[in-house]
Amino acid sequence: MMKKKYLKLFAVFFLVLASLFVFNEYSAQTVLRIYDYQTKEIYVEVPAKEGDKLFFGWIHSWEKIPWHEYYHIDASHDLILDTIAFPAFGAGIPENKGTKVWIKDGMIYMGNINQVFHEFTWINSHFATRDIKLNGQLIARGATLPEHTRVNLAIVKRRYFDGREKHQ
Repeated sequence: MMKKKYLKLFAVFFLVLASLFVFNEYSAQTVLRIYDYQTKEIYVEVPAKEGDKLFFGWIHSWEKIPWHEYYHIDASHDLILDTIAFPAFGAGIPENKGTKVWIKDGMIYMGNINQVFHEFTWINSHFATRDIKLNGQLIARGATLPEHTRVNLAIVKRRYFDGREKHQ
């Protein structure tokens, strides 16, 4: 008699646990996340999906010229570098990236790059890091992220029980 009671209790516990697991998996949302490399503190988190376009603008450290990077998100949630643009050549600027080159509005564009990034990491600068946009919408600027901090940008799955704490 006691054995059946424990068996029923175990079955109920297992069903509740399995239901929570299924809920956690089905509640998952793909997000673009910018976070502290070391502490994992989240600074920016916005919904993202396959096909979304990411713009990352920054200032070249030596040449002091704007550098624009254009990415898309693929089915594996990787960032695919499609195009780069800058106004002039100089130290550290590639002369042959991608398979297509054109000039528009004073900027040199190199396209069809198709370089895969699972995520990327940089030391943030209020001066050098400019706009970060998703589908044309501004999501961060260098000035809104901590100065001289190593940060990551990645496309990740956020599940319901992952926690949702954000830096204010």
